[in-house]
Amino acid sequence: MPTILFINGWRFFFYSNELNEPIHIHFQKCEKEGKYWLLTKEFDVKEAYTHKLNQKDKREVKKIIFEYFELIEKEWNNFHKR
Repeated sequence: MPTILFINGWRFFFYSNELNEPIHIHFQKCEKEGKYWLLTKEFDVKEAYTHKLNQKDKREVKKIIFEYFELIEKEWNNFHKR
């Protein structure tokens, strides 16, 4: 589970056993967690699931993902080339 980012207490990471899934990022902060799909052609994100996040948390996570969108995509591609 490589951690890509650690910002404002949020850890953003991949699972190594999800090779057959489209690009996405997992995130966690204490008991809060979730997963967003990255829609690279549209430069957008889609919620796959969240657990114990309120709307403020979701906005914060999405803002971080958009800010680091290209980095996440690059790290995903590099990690899954192995």
